[in-house]
Amino acid sequence: MKRKKIAILFGGCSSEYEVSLKSASAVIEHLRDELYEPILIGITRKGEWLRYRGNPDKILADTWFLDENCTPAVVSPSRDVHGIIEQYEDSTEKIWIDAALPILHGKNGEDGTIQGLLELAGIPIVGCDTRSSALCMDKELAHTIVRSAGILTPSSVVIRKDTDLDQVEKWTKDLTYPLFVKPARAGSSVGITQVLQKPDLLDAVKLAFEHDDKIVVEETVPGFEVGCAIMGNEELIIGEVDEIELTHGFFDFTEKYTLKTAHIHMPARIDPDTSVRIKQTAAAIYQALGCSGFARVDLFVTPERELVFNEVNTIPGFTPHSRFPNMLKGAGWSFADMLDHIIDLAVRK
Repeated sequence: MKRKKIAILFGGCSSEYEVSLKSASAVIEHLRDELYEPILIGITRKGEWLRYRGNPDKILADTWFLDENCTPAVVSPSRDVHGIIEQYEDSTEKIWIDAALPILHGKNGEDGTIQGLLELAGIPIVGCDTRSSALCMDKELAHTIVRSAGILTPSSVVIRKDTDLDQVEKWTKDLTYPLFVKPARAGSSVGITQVLQKPDLLDAVKLAFEHDDKIVVEETVPGFEVGCAIMGNEELIIGEVDEIELTHGFFDFTEKYTLKTAHIHMPARIDPDTSVRIKQTAAAIYQALGCSGFARVDLFVTPERELVFNEVNTIPGFTPHSRFPNMLKGAGWSFADMLDHIIDLAVRK
């Protein structure tokens, strides 16, 4: 059987560049050689696109772009090409792609930008499309749509960069501390601050504006956070629910990738009824936001066992220790089987 050519896009102009390298390395390691020919497209921190043919270990070490066999490459917007164009000193080469798997976390990868290029080129996307990627990345829009579907969301206000910062306290006066100040369109808790008292609010707002021109200020939801891994287009496969246990603070960038003091319980320490309700709610959110392929839906469980929406990650971490593959592992899916399924969903769609 002819192997499918799967473009793996990694790196990117994002504060989550290093996370992308770890996820991409794990994906490459677990792709079945007999089924797929990975076409590795790395994007440097400066935004240079390169076809990489070297050892995946160099991706993990972030030395891949120094390889002498790297060649400039781009995704062609032409549907006739249906793939990438490699550029050599005196020639170019067109390479047909069966599907593309962007492993690009955060801005310029998870926000619909790459997905739009792939859709224009007619290349099947492994994961969410342009519209759902953009919606899920924008915390204001995602919460608005989920709220309209009858699902609880945190009380919040939106502040834009061109507004008078002297008015921030006035706009947030009806919110109860502690508050979270978040860039509206960033991932991995980058630029997020938990504000315990009013005097610290303005500094948190200024920090969030370093990462986006729109921010969300929202009330802290009491309870604990859970996650739900979902695969599928129309028919959904839902993994086991996991739970984040925190000893203090919140699940910031450091905790997400080092688990220095936090602990992930998989499965979550919840009763069967709550688990079912979480999965049903996560599926409703996934569908309301038009997700396809795969995504991770995060919710809060309050002390009264109410479920409150937090966010959807359309390209969650893909390392062997990441939450998404581990939740599906809890439902009986190996890493390789998971990759087979989401690639098949893209090709069939």
